[in-house]
Amino acid sequence: MPEAELRELLEAGVHFGHQTRRWNPNMRRFIFGELDGIHIIDLLQTEALLENARRFAGELASGGGTVLFVGTKKQARDTVQEWADRCKMPYVNKRWLGGLLTNFNTMSQRIARLHELNGWKEDGKLDLLPTKERMGMEAELAKLEFNLGGVRDMDRLPDAVFVADLKTEEIAVNEAARLRIPIIGLVDTNCDPTPVDFVIPGNDDAIRSCQLIIGTIGKAVEDGSSSWRVQEEKRIAEEMERRKKDEEERKKREEEEKARVEAEEAKKAAEEAAKAAQATAAAQQKAQQVQGQPPKSQQQQAPKQAQAPKAQGQSAGAAGPAAAGDPPSPATAQETVPPATSPTAEAAEKKVETPAAEKVTGAPAAEEKAPTVAGEQPAAEDAKPSEEQPPAPPAESAEAAESNGEENAESEGESK
Repeated sequence: MPEAELRELLEAGVHFGHQTRRWNPNMRRFIFGELDGIHIIDLLQTEALLENARRFAGELASGGGTVLFVGTKKQARDTVQEWADRCKMPYVNKRWLGGLLTNFNTMSQRIARLHELNGWKEDGKLDLLPTKERMGMEAELAKLEFNLGGVRDMDRLPDAVFVADLKTEEIAVNEAARLRIPIIGLVDTNCDPTPVDFVIPGNDDAIRSCQLIIGTIGKAVEDGSSSWRVQEEKRIAEEMERRKKDEEERKKREEEEKARVEAEEAKKAAEEAAKAAQATAAAQQKAQQVQGQPPKSQQQQAPKQAQAPKAQGQSAGAAGPAAAGDPPSPATAQETVPPATSPTAEAAEKKVETPAAEKVTGAPAAEEKAPTVAGEQPAAEDAKPSEEQPPAPPAESAEAAESNGEENAESEGESK
């Protein structure tokens, strides 16, 4: 940032003040002396104070701050607009509207209206309106451009205000002081420097003097704002890169999560399919087993039907001696009496029912082979059995045979 040297200040006429009879006593400390009824400003103090103000403005702009340039007098009007445009800062160079700072909400609405009318003009909507309405809106647009054209991009209160003449811009100085906004002011000998935070004592009536002071502050603001814009663009680029990376990572995580969910669903579906296949195979195997085996009722009737012929043979053997007229033997008499046995005894007796039945069926056959003599008593034959006749079965065997006969009879009845 360039610095204004003492020689440049002297050549620009910054040291000339107003007439001695029009001075402000508060400017006494900045006055070097008088010459031909004109106060001479101390340029050493001006140089130091200008450097201080320049450094403050540069630091403020480099931090992203906004500096409002105000200069409505003819000597500073063009210079203010030029440097404000170069710095891309708001400015007021034609007329200060009362309440521009203190009533900024209302001014923001008027600025929005200015943007609206400009948009209509650019799009050609104003040309489509009736003549009277179009002329009224064009007059309104011109008035807004005159008063608020320099602050159209100011969307918030400025961080500092540069004033070229405190006498002319008294309302602006009062509003900025009321809102405690730092003020950088070019102060002449006829002004009060009290409300100004950064005083620059100098001549505010000469064009060269205004150009030098405004150019020094404007150059500092331009350098600071340009460096801030570079940093801001870099920060925005980094932020966009970070957001892009975060978005890619987020998409990658979503894809991984989606793949994981799909894998889990596929695994679960495979397990369910395997379970269903196992269940189907088990059902088919069971169905094949059921088709290959007879029904349970037939399985229960098969042993009973097998025992039925044995029971018929026993009944036929028992009926043989009776039909011949022989009295029943004691063993046969015992068989006709059904014993009272428990279920456990019946289960134990089933084990020996086959040999017992054979013995019982063998006794009548032996009796048939033995010839009987008319007039002999059957009791004597029973009392003296021959050696070929097998011995009579015990009581338990008889009881088992009897129970077997009853079961065979029941099975025969069921089969009929």
